[in-house]
Amino acid sequence: MSIIARTLGLFFLTACAEIVGCYLPYSYLRNGAPAWILLPAAGSLAVFAWLLTLHPNAAGRTYAAYGGVYVATAVLWLWLVEGNQPDAWDLVGAAISVTGMLIIFFAPR
Repeated sequence: MSIIARTLGLFFLTACAEIVGCYLPYSYLRNGAPAWILLPAAGSLAVFAWLLTLHPNAAGRTYAAYGGVYVATAVLWLWLVEGNQPDAWDLVGAAISVTGMLIIFFAPR
């Protein structure tokens, strides 16, 4: 598998872990979900932190690049999980974020 596909896949998994870890408490606080969902939320955030350690670049660069994929994944979450279709501005913003990620993470050094 190419390094680009592997990196993007790892970033996507990382974003999913973070979103689940934050969405479950949000659902508890805003939507009256049961308190037990806070346990998988904590586990998901632990997985998120562990996944960030799997990237070979410096932590700050990894976090900066990851942010671009996080934005795109959050827009996908908005659509697939929350049932709100992204508008053109959501898609343009996500595309710009992913472009920034590609520049930060894959620039020749």
